[in-house]
Amino acid sequence: MNIQTESTRDDGRRAIDSREALAAARLQLLAATRNQLVLHLPLLGRDDYANDAELAELKRIATSGRRADIRILLHDPAAALRDGHRLILLFQRLPSAIAIRTPVEDADRQNTSGWLVNDTGGYLYLPDASQPQGRMALTDRPAQVPLQQQFDEIWGRSVRASELQNLDL
Repeated sequence: MNIQTESTRDDGRRAIDSREALAAARLQLLAATRNQLVLHLPLLGRDDYANDAELAELKRIATSGRRADIRILLHDPAAALRDGHRLILLFQRLPSAIAIRTPVEDADRQNTSGWLVNDTGGYLYLPDASQPQGRMALTDRPAQVPLQQQFDEIWGRSVRASELQNLDL
């Protein structure tokens, strides 16, 4: 049976089919991250990247040293700020290690898929970020590469989410 072969390989490949599985996948991938992480978030739900364990992992990554780099593409930063999302509060405390940009081109803004890519070969991919259905792997660099490339292309066309910056007057 192929399922046993995949679990023996233990590359962490799993289908995501519920909110609980999605939350567990996010936490597992964050815990596996050393210094670098990218997130494409067309939607930032109230519970996404907001619980204590996820925020502790994000803080650990952001303070992991000189190579610390968390880049986030967020389609609606103003809504996340209005909602007081905890990820935004963390960003405001650690702006040297966390960068948030907003896509501006229509094609990029219409991309409703969400993903996470870390520096240890792991990824999480949701074809529709509003639904807890997709796939993840702890170590699958060949599947991770196109997500990283797409992220980098969108990042290059995006603008800094200046509305999230703290004003130190």
